Amino acid sequence: MSARSRLCVLVTVLAAFTTGICGPVAAQTAPPPHTAVLDGARVQQTKARLDRGDPQLRRAVRALTGRADKWLDQGPWTVVDKPRPAPGGDVHDYLSQAPYWWPSQTPTSDNPWGCPYVQRDGERNPEVDSGTDRQDVEKVFDSAYDLSLAWYYTGEKRYARKAGQVLRTWFLDPATRMNPHLEHAQFIPCKYDGRAIGIIDFSQSYTSVLDALALLDTGAPGWSGKDRAGMTEWNTDFLGWLKDSDFGKQEAAAANNHGTFYDMLLAGLAYATGDKALARRTVLDARGKRIAPQIAADGSQPQELTRTRSWHYSTFDLVAYTRLAAIGRHVGVDLWAYRGPDGQSLFKAVDYLLPAATGAAAWPHPELEFLRYAATDVVHAAADAGDTRARRAVPSLEAPPGGDLWALRPAAEQLDSIAG
Repeated sequence: MSARSRLCVLVTVLAAFTTGICGPVAAQTAPPPHTAVLDGARVQQTKARLDRGDPQLRRAVRALTGRADKWLDQGPWTVVDKPRPAPGGDVHDYLSQAPYWWPSQTPTSDNPWGCPYVQRDGERNPEVDSGTDRQDVEKVFDSAYDLSLAWYYTGEKRYARKAGQVLRTWFLDPATRMNPHLEHAQFIPCKYDGRAIGIIDFSQSYTSVLDALALLDTGAPGWSGKDRAGMTEWNTDFLGWLKDSDFGKQEAAAANNHGTFYDMLLAGLAYATGDKALARRTVLDARGKRIAPQIAADGSQPQELTRTRSWHYSTFDLVAYTRLAAIGRHVGVDLWAYRGPDGQSLFKAVDYLLPAATGAAAWPHPELEFLRYAATDVVHAAADAGDTRARRAVPSLEAPPGGDLWALRPAAEQLDSIAG
C-alpha cells in the first residue's frame, strides 16, 4: 500500500472515530437549560432517558404532547384586544379584575357596574373572565410552558414555533406587547384602579415562563437572538418595577401567600436576569421572614386555614415555597433544611397535608371545593427533597386531570388553579 493510500485509510478511520464517538460525546456535554425553577441538569438527563426509550417517560410525553397539541390552534393572545383599556387609558397596560368582589346593585344606565362592590371570599365573580386580560395571560403562561417542554422532549418544531409566536405577541411585538408593570391588576370597579395584591396574577405562575424561555434558548427553531435579548430586557424592566414600585413594596410586606409568591417571583426574575446575589438573598431571607411566622409547629398554615378555600390556599402557598426552594438550589441555599424556632419547616407543612392528600382522612378545615389532587405536586416536591413520609405517600396520590407530569417537569404547579 502506498503512503498516499495509508494516509487515506487513516483519514477515513479518524473521520469515523470523530463522527461515531466524539459527536455523541459533544452532544452529551452540551450545557443544560438555564432554568430558574426546573433543575436543568435533571431535565437534560430525563431527555436522555427518553431518547433511550424509557417506556414510563414515553407515556408521560404522550400526556404532555396532548396538552401541547391543544394550544397549536389557539392564540396568540395580546393585551391590546380587550374591550376597553385599563384605567390609565393605555391599551398596552395589563388589566384584571378582583375575583372575589361582586356588584351590590343591579346595573343601570346611571350605575353600569352595579356599584358599590362587596367582597365574597372564595366566590369567583364571572365578570372577571370577560373584559380584562386575566384569562388570556393564564393561557400565555400555560401554553408557553407546555409547548416549550413538548419541543424540548420531542424535537418537533411546531411546538417551538408556536411557543415563540405566543411569547413574541404578548411581550415583544410593538403593536401587541404588554408594558412591563402591573399597575392595573385586580382593579375593583368604582373603588380602585389597581391593587398591589394583583401582582399575584403574575407571581403565581410567571416562573413557568422563565423556564419556558430557558428551554427555548437551548436552540429552538424560530427563537432568535433578538427574541432572547428582548425577553431579557422585558424581564429586567419588570424586575425593576417589582422591586421599586409602591405596589411591589406593599406585596413584599404581605404576610400570607401573597408575600411568599412575591419572593418566588423576585428570586426567579433575579436569577433569570443574572442577579444571583438578589436571588440568593431573597431565598435566605424567606427562612425567618416567611417560614417561621407563616408555618405553625404542627405544619399547618394558620393564615391560609382562615380562608373559605383553606385546602386550596394551603397547597397554593406551598407551591410558592417549593418553587422558591428550587430556585434556592441554583444559588446554594437549601430551604428544605431550615427549621424555625418551634420546629417549623417545609417538610412539616407538606406532611400536614398527607392524610387528606392520600385519602386517608378528611380535610378538617373549611373548603368550598375540595380537590384531592391539588396537593400532588407539592408532595412530589417534598419526596424528591428527602421527606420519607412524602415518599411513602406518592403511590397513593391522586393524578390531576391530564395526568401526572412530575417526571417531565419536576416543579410544583397549582393544579386546582383559581384566580386570586
